[in-house]
Amino acid sequence: MFKIDSCIPPDERFSPQKQSEFAKKVIQATLHFVVSQGESVSREETNQFKSFNEIKELFSGKKSQGVEEWMIKKLEAHLPKEILKEIGQGIKDYTTKFPMPQLFAGNELAWKDDEEFGRQMLAGINATVIQCLQAFPPKSKNGIWSSIRRSHIEHNLDGLTLQEAMNQWRIFILDHHNYLMPFLGKINKNGVCAYASRTLLFLKDDATLKPLAIELSLPGLSPGTEIHRVFCPGGNGSEAALWQFAKAHVGVNDSGYHQLISHWLKTHAVVEPFIIATRRQLSVMHPIHRLLDPHFKDTMHINALARSTVLKGGGIIEKTLYSGEVSMELSSSLYKEWRFDEQSLPGDLLKRGMAFHNPDCLAGVQLLFEDYPYGTDGLEIWVATKRWVNDYCLHFYEDDNSLRSDHEIQEWWSEIKKIGHGDKCNETWWYPMTTLSDLVEALTTLVWISSGLHASVNFGQYEYVGHPLNRPIKCQNFIPMEGTKEFAEFLHDPDKFFLKMLPNKSEITLYMALLEVLSAPTSDEVYLGQQRSPNWIDDVWVKQRFEQFAEKLNEVDKRIVERNADPKLKNRQGPSNIPYKLLRPAVSNVKSC
Repeated sequence: MFKIDSCIPPDERFSPQKQSEFAKKVIQATLHFVVSQGESVSREETNQFKSFNEIKELFSGKKSQGVEEWMIKKLEAHLPKEILKEIGQGIKDYTTKFPMPQLFAGNELAWKDDEEFGRQMLAGINATVIQCLQAFPPKSKNGIWSSIRRSHIEHNLDGLTLQEAMNQWRIFILDHHNYLMPFLGKINKNGVCAYASRTLLFLKDDATLKPLAIELSLPGLSPGTEIHRVFCPGGNGSEAALWQFAKAHVGVNDSGYHQLISHWLKTHAVVEPFIIATRRQLSVMHPIHRLLDPHFKDTMHINALARSTVLKGGGIIEKTLYSGEVSMELSSSLYKEWRFDEQSLPGDLLKRGMAFHNPDCLAGVQLLFEDYPYGTDGLEIWVATKRWVNDYCLHFYEDDNSLRSDHEIQEWWSEIKKIGHGDKCNETWWYPMTTLSDLVEALTTLVWISSGLHASVNFGQYEYVGHPLNRPIKCQNFIPMEGTKEFAEFLHDPDKFFLKMLPNKSEITLYMALLEVLSAPTSDEVYLGQQRSPNWIDDVWVKQRFEQFAEKLNEVDKRIVERNADPKLKNRQGPSNIPYKLLRPAVSNVKSC
């Protein structure tokens, strides 16, 4: 159906059922995109949104209204010829407007709310980045200190001094500064206006995050220097509008990091060497091959599609995200910091300072505060998965010696380190793979990446990012400086200036169409705790243990539902009134691949 430049073995390809369903998703999303463009052309509108109402008009359930011929001509530029044959017959069966994202269906003004802004760092589509601040003020890698001062934030710490708040681990940071600064010169050459950002937040007594300050930075005129602007929450008027602009620029940074790093790099690209090594070094009858196989389903095909359409030069990512032609260079740069041992959920939480060691807890770590939905739900899934993986490995390996003498496993691990991730082959953080605990930790991490982590950054994309006001993907204007012509324009009409700052309609709707495809699972997906087929493995003990694992996940799901309904846990729904369900096993969100 879809032409892919790279060769994908037949056993790695989509099933015919998934191929058909995926094609229909692509058709539907592409129709939404081209119709939104067609309506603008028919009305002789500019390619820029002029009002918030125009954005709202993107969403509805109206049917096609006689534009099929125009649509097909436009679709030829976006879809392979093979799929166009289905378009003519199916247009009348599709809606021509984008569905309303759940975030705005619950509260269409939630995107403006500071509490929601902070909540999405704990329970949104990119809840894997926020960190507990270790030292104030923050400092760049090149030694330059942040311009955020004590005077910017201390009055907003609910009666605490800054030092008291730091000692109580109540200052947090969303940091998109160090990794972005070297790339801003390239990014901002093509009509894009991007900053590097630091956002500081305070953990209130009710465990919600209160934004304190946003620092937006640009490279200075002299090498090794930086230009900083600091924004603080404003009550009303121009100060409040500038604060909203600053939050939009933070959203741009976070959207790019989410798609390029949290999603593509950390749950797709880095997994590929593990899949290839599994196919090359482990027999299909090997118990570890059987354990991992469901979690690798379709990943190679998905990655090939991504490279041939989304990530390629001139592809959707370059056309839509603020990082443009620098996108893959940026992703590759951050791969240099990737460590497999930090991809386990406990390891990641410890690295970000969101948890601390506690041997009395099942996962060996304790969260700084309970109402961190991603962390709380994820740790329960991690514990259940690790227990299952541990029991499984102990069933097939008597002791550490039996693992060391397993030639297939040793060759598998060697290929992963020396070939698959060959540029990191000399790193000391790789597990030696000489003990069963090494194997269990590595396998649990792989299962987590392919299931829980991927679910948390993928399936909510349209609901959180599908509305351009919540998490913009690009800004076309910097925040105006006082005394300039642009600042006068801003003062005259802040809303108009904000809309001019957003990407154009084509870029926004193209990205919305991409998210619509990425967010929707197909009916043949394999989910954590589900068998791929009745003959998945013929060992009665393993089948019984797997059923116990599935039951544990059902119990986890029930506890997630209870937490979502607990009014004391305010980050579970927040101003948007969306319960956090990205890690709920029972609603088929914890996907195996």
